[in-house]
Amino acid sequence: MIEFILRRSFRTGHLAAQAGCLVAVGLVLAGCQQKKAEPAHAAGMQAMPVQTVTVNMQPVAQSSAYVSTIKSRRSATIQPQVSGNLTAIDVHSGQNVKAGQVLMQIDASQQQAAVSALQATARQKKALYNFNVTELDRQRKLFAAGITSRDAFETEQQAYQNAKADYEASEENVRTQQQLLGYYTVRAPFDGIVGDVPVHVGDYVTTSTMLTTVDANQDLEAYIYVPAEHAAEIRMGLPVDIADNSGKVLEHTRIDFISPQVDPNLQAILVKAPVHATPDILRNAQMVKALVIWSTKPMPVVPVLAITRQGSQSFVFVAQPQNGHFIARELPVTLGETVGNAYSVSSGLSTGDRVIVSATQFLVNNMPVMPLGGPAGR
Repeated sequence: MIEFILRRSFRTGHLAAQAGCLVAVGLVLAGCQQKKAEPAHAAGMQAMPVQTVTVNMQPVAQSSAYVSTIKSRRSATIQPQVSGNLTAIDVHSGQNVKAGQVLMQIDASQQQAAVSALQATARQKKALYNFNVTELDRQRKLFAAGITSRDAFETEQQAYQNAKADYEASEENVRTQQQLLGYYTVRAPFDGIVGDVPVHVGDYVTTSTMLTTVDANQDLEAYIYVPAEHAAEIRMGLPVDIADNSGKVLEHTRIDFISPQVDPNLQAILVKAPVHATPDILRNAQMVKALVIWSTKPMPVVPVLAITRQGSQSFVFVAQPQNGHFIARELPVTLGETVGNAYSVSSGLSTGDRVIVSATQFLVNNMPVMPLGGPAGR
């Protein structure tokens, strides 16, 4: 009886030990499975909320940028037509002047004296001419009455013709010298703005001296030199955007002149486009950027905020679905022209991609994300 009890107790203890071991193994396995499931659960909980935009196609201008100079069709460099000392400067730099307004005066005392002398000579010859008119009339009457000979009458006719020609030549000489006298007064050729005035009262000026400039800030043109390799693409009416140094478009215009020749020094073709901007925007001789638009084609467009850079390579993050969740997938892209506050993308994206536009500085490749606005995104 005692032996039976001992055997039973031993068997019961062994079974209890086995049961304890099985329980322990079960707990270990359950713990392992729980640890394996944790990352997926934790990943779902740690997904970063991000804003996205869906890539779509937009028309993008294919253009080339060139440095352009704004020039006025009415711009004059004022030089004297006579030599002499400046006696007066009646305008200042930046002054608005009207056509014919006096700009400067050159000493005309000698020319005025010459004109006065010629006028006196002309009056003398006028008196002689008047005398010959009267004398010819008298000789005509005497010849008709048979009192004087034909030779005397014809001699008087010749004297009259000589006096008339001499008087007319003298009058013409006076008019010429009076016109020359007018050159000593320098006037504005048209309405415009006076430029720099590098001369001073008392300076001796010649016909090669630059006195000033007068520019009409209207009828402006953009002078654009396009490299000769684009010769086949240049055509009349090609769109041109005039922009400042920051890229802000100041005016939309079109090419209305194409030079038939290539500039030998620049190996470029001069094209012109009319500009109608007001003086507070564009001025004569101003340097601007000219965007010659060759064509327009549809391309994917993404906001500037979506672009990240590593060296010279540009990237975007897209929200990509994976196992019912989303991850941030980093994609290299090739950027094209700017479109307002966005970039066109020539390669790397497709229509319908959901590009992440927020918190891009915190993203890493394959990081869990949660696009805001629901599965459809925005």
